[in-house]
Amino acid sequence: MKAIQVENDTLCWQETADPSPRRGEVLIEVYSTAVNRADLSQRAGKYPPPPGESVILGLECAGVIVQAGDGVPSSRVGERVCALLSGGGYAEYVVAPSSQVIRIPDGLDFCQATALPEVFATAYLNLFLEAQLSAGERALLHAGASGVGTAAIQLCREFQNYCFVTAGSVAKIEYCRSLGATNGCVRTQTNFADEVLQWTDGRGVDVILDPVGGSYLEDNLRCLAIDGRLVIIGLMGGGSAKVPLRPLMVKRQRVIGSTLRARTIAAKAKIMTELEARVWPLIDTGKIVPVVHEVYPIQNAEQAHELVASNATIGKVILKVRD
Repeated sequence: MKAIQVENDTLCWQETADPSPRRGEVLIEVYSTAVNRADLSQRAGKYPPPPGESVILGLECAGVIVQAGDGVPSSRVGERVCALLSGGGYAEYVVAPSSQVIRIPDGLDFCQATALPEVFATAYLNLFLEAQLSAGERALLHAGASGVGTAAIQLCREFQNYCFVTAGSVAKIEYCRSLGATNGCVRTQTNFADEVLQWTDGRGVDVILDPVGGSYLEDNLRCLAIDGRLVIIGLMGGGSAKVPLRPLMVKRQRVIGSTLRARTIAAKAKIMTELEARVWPLIDTGKIVPVVHEVYPIQNAEQAHELVASNATIGKVILKVRD
């Protein structure tokens, strides 16, 4: 098969060994995959795959199951599916644990379906499993126009949570509002903590979903409510910061670090099962939609990476492997 290989920091579409499903896995003929910031980090040598996983980039895909490993019902062969991967998506074929491979929602094509697994798993995991966001609570979503952000906005809207977003432009804030964000601010034009405190009449938000990390920590805690939960899912703003411990203690705030890729198969299976039960019906009916910014042929992966790195995107950038 062909796959994207990283050679001297260049993405090359070339021949490589075919994968073979192990017990509990399926082999997927990949129709499309997607670019995540984790791919850019892995390419730069900063985010290696978990031990034993494919070194090929790609954390999600959509396609057709063409082979079932031992322990997987043969009836799954032929299913149109999307999958959460630990790696290997930038290829013509990929293997994945069957529990991380679920049906494509009604009415979606492969490219649209590819925009679902990683971002909705990340948003759902961190808002509703890690932070235990409950109906009526308020959330702050940083990078609201990102793939995870656009997924999180829609989940908040459908599960009765008001949300405030930050993003890099007025146009992005307006798009977030069209998805259901209650309010928002451009991160370069104002202090988000001041805006959030004004929006909440000084109370603060109950949950913050943050891919920025270090540079946002102090302001995050400043606008986090009593018993609030801050979930850090990325370090775009640095990996260290001073923690104001006294207000954190007085307000009983919790800071949660979270990643998805290195979790166990059982943990990922739980997330995908809940997504299929609680979120996929909302996609079937069109209440929640995949947000796709651009689709590139897999051979143009370099250009797709450049676009993601530019911070100019809204939603997902998709790589099409086959028609």
